[in-house]
Amino acid sequence: MIKGYKTRIIVMGTDHRVLDEFMTHVKEIAEKTGAKYSGPVYLPTKRLVIPTRKSPCGQGSETWDKFELRIHKRLIDVEQNENTMKHLIRLKVPDDVYIEVRLT
Repeated sequence: MIKGYKTRIIVMGTDHRVLDEFMTHVKEIAEKTGAKYSGPVYLPTKRLVIPTRKSPCGQGSETWDKFELRIHKRLIDVEQNENTMKHLIRLKVPDDVYIEVRLT
């Protein structure tokens, strides 16, 4: 392995508890294999707000509902190591979690 190479893992999802649990698994793998890591870093949460009218026919007073979806993000950098990468590839990813992996 050439020094200085790292894997940047960005994890996104709507449930922050699932993201935190997944990140603890990644940290455990890095510690078990002896790879250096930094993070997890909590990135800003994206809030999507959708205002909708309560009355479907348009009659009555103008009352609105607001539906909100929050997208949470976490970032972790892990040193590239053959053993670490094997374990990370085998890691089971929950259904509602999206992962972006960058090798630098």
